[in-house]
Parts: sequence; structure tokens; C-alpha cells
Amino acid sequence: MAAVALAAALPLSAQGQPRGAVILVVGDSLSAEYGVARGSGWVALLDQRLAREKIAARVINASISGDTTSGGRSRLPSLLAQHRPTHVILELGGNDALRGLPLKMTQDNLTAMARAAKASGARVLIAGMQVPPNYGRQYNEGFAALFATVAKAEGTALVPFLLKGVADGADPDAMFQADRIHPKETAHPIILANVWPVLAPLLRSAGGSRP
Repeated sequence: MAAVALAAALPLSAQGQPRGAVILVVGDSLSAEYGVARGSGWVALLDQRLAREKIAARVINASISGDTTSGGRSRLPSLLAQHRPTHVILELGGNDALRGLPLKMTQDNLTAMARAAKASGARVLIAGMQVPPNYGRQYNEGFAALFATVAKAEGTALVPFLLKGVADGADPDAMFQADRIHPKETAHPIILANVWPVLAPLLRSAGGSRP
């Protein structure tokens, strides 16, 4: 959609100018460009994609390497107040699993964040995650399912598995850094390709914007 067409659908700011979408990404190292060149992570690529698509939006990356859902939950209220986003992407939970935190804690934190973002007037997208098989079948299945559970209960958009095509690809060495946890630069366009088809319809709807 052309920027002019999108702007026509958006409300006016206090200065009388169209206010484009404000996308707040609250994530961990997967979104914070850990171990890759600045500007090559999927969030930066999203900013570039928006420009190419001529969609009036700006991206605020509030991701912190090592962050958990508890950390994100504590940070979110001030981020919402400061940036007044129209859209919020929640990319958290992986570090909860790495620390073996209770699934209910992760689910409760994601639920609270989704509700807070919605209460602020933003549309929400939850990025799902999975863990390696060595965590055990019960934990693996429960962890993977909780993202969809929260998304369904709260009526948010969902990317079922952020690392689809990366973690389950044919050549993990080509996709992951030496720690086998953090994606290489080559993987970040794939990550964006997982996010974009879910995010784009939200951006092209005036429902998520406000003056």
C-alpha cells in the first residue's frame, strides 16, 4: 500500500499531520542483533522493508540480550508510556526456557504484556519459540504451545515459530553462530520472512493506529 493511501487512513496528530504506525519490538538477543553487524538483524531489515513498501511506520527496537518475560513485563509499561506504539511485537520466552523457568510463569508474563499493550491501544503480535529436544518432550510441547494459547486467549496475532526455516533447516552451521543459539546474519532475512506475512495485515489496517 502506498504511503499516501495509508496516511489517509490514519488519524491526525496534535499538529494536524498524519501519524504513521509506531512498531515497538520487545525482545531478547534474537531481536537485539547479538553477534551480528549492526543493521543486519531482522528488526533493522523490517525497517528497510517498510521503506520499500512505502508504509508509513517507524520501528523502535527495545530488545535486550538475555531478557526474560519477567524483564519484559517490568519494562513494558514505561515503554508504552514513552513511545505510544500502535503495534507491539513480543519476542520473549527463549531465555525463560534456557533457565528452566516454570511454563506458567512464562505464560502469565506474556498474558500480562499482551493485555497491557492492548489496553494502551496497540495491536499485538506474539512471536512463538521452541526449544531443543534435550529439554524433554513434556517441557518442549508445553513451551511451544503456550505462545498459541496466549495469542488465542488474548486475540493477538501469532508467528507460530520465529525461527522456522532456521532452527529446523538442513544446515544449522550455516544459520547459527558457534554457540548454536544465536542466528547468523544469513538467518535474519528468514526470520523477517516469518514475521512479515503476519505483521503486514496489521499495519495495513487503520484499526491499530491512534492520534
